[in-house]
Amino acid sequence: MQEQLSPEKILQTGMAFWASKTLLSAVELGVFTELAQTPMSFDNLSGRLGLHPRSARDFLDSLVALGFLTRKADVYSNTPETEIFLDRHKPSYIGGILEMANHRLYPFWGHLTEALRTGLPQSEAKNGGTGLFETLYADPARLKEFLAAMTGVSHGANITIANNFPWANYQTFVDVGTAQGDLAVQIVLAHPHLQGAGFDLPEVAPIFEEYAAINGVTDRLKFIAGDFFTQEIPQADVVLMGHILHDWDLPTKKMLIKKAYEAIPVGGAFIVYEAIIDDDRSKNAFGLMMSLNMLIETPGGFDYTGSDCAAWMKEAGFSTTRVDHLVGADSMVIAIK
Repeated sequence: MQEQLSPEKILQTGMAFWASKTLLSAVELGVFTELAQTPMSFDNLSGRLGLHPRSARDFLDSLVALGFLTRKADVYSNTPETEIFLDRHKPSYIGGILEMANHRLYPFWGHLTEALRTGLPQSEAKNGGTGLFETLYADPARLKEFLAAMTGVSHGANITIANNFPWANYQTFVDVGTAQGDLAVQIVLAHPHLQGAGFDLPEVAPIFEEYAAINGVTDRLKFIAGDFFTQEIPQADVVLMGHILHDWDLPTKKMLIKKAYEAIPVGGAFIVYEAIIDDDRSKNAFGLMMSLNMLIETPGGFDYTGSDCAAWMKEAGFSTTRVDHLVGADSMVIAIK
C-alpha cells in the first residue's frame, strides 16, 4: 500500500516565520526575564509586559505550545532552557543574537529573493549605509552586547575545542578575531601550561580584558590590538579562527589562511571552526542557511565544506588536515604545518 503523502512539512516550514517571530518578540518584550524572577499569573504577566487584551492569551499560550513556557492553571513559568538562556540578567543569556536577528536579520531576510537574483547584500550596506561590523564597532555598548551574544552561542564549541584538541603538544596560541575572548579563556582554563593571546581591533580590548579578568586568567592571556587585513597575525604554536572565514570572499579567505600559515612554526596547528557544511552539502541545513545569511549580510562572504577548507589549507602549504565535529552545526578543520 502506497504511503499517503502529507503537505505537513511543507506548510510547517513555509510558515515557520510565525514561530520565529513569536519567539523573537518574546525576547524583545522580556517575557523570559520577567518570569525568571517568579512564575506569574496571566493577568500579572500580561500587565507587566504591556500586552493588549486581544493578543495576550494567544501570544503567551503560543509560547507554551512551542515549548518555551509552561503553564499550570493560569500561572506561566519558564522552561529550564529559557530560564538559563533567555534571562537577560544571567551570564548564560544568548538573547543578544536573537535581538540582532529580530532588529536586523528578520527584515533583511524578507529580501532573500532579491539577493538570490542579484548576489548583492540586503543589509544596511544595500542603501549606502554602513555594514554590520562598522555599525557595531562604532557603538561601544552595542559592541559589548554583540560580543557577549557571540560568546553565548559559541560557548559549547569553545569548551569542546579546549577539551578535545591535543593542547599538551603546544605552549602558545593566538585566537584571531577573538571578540569577547571566550575561546581563549576556555583554552587556558583547561590547560594551565598554555600562554594565549586574543587578536582583534582596538575597540575590543576593554571587553576582552574585562572578560579575562572575570575568569581569572589575565596572567596567561593578553590582548593584541590589530587588523588582520593590514598586519601580520601574531606568531604562536597554534592559530585559531572561529566564525571568521565565512565573513569574506574567497581571495580574502585564502589570504587569511596564508597569514595563519606564516604565523606558526613547523609542527604548529591552524584551527578553523564554524558551521562547516557537510561535504555532500545535504545535511547541515544550518550551515547552508548561514551561507545564505552571509549573502544577505556581506558583499562576498559564504560558508563552505570541510573539503573546501582543507583544499585551501593545502594550497597555503599545510601538510595534513582533518575535520572534527564539535557541537550542533559546528565543526573544526585542523591543519598541521
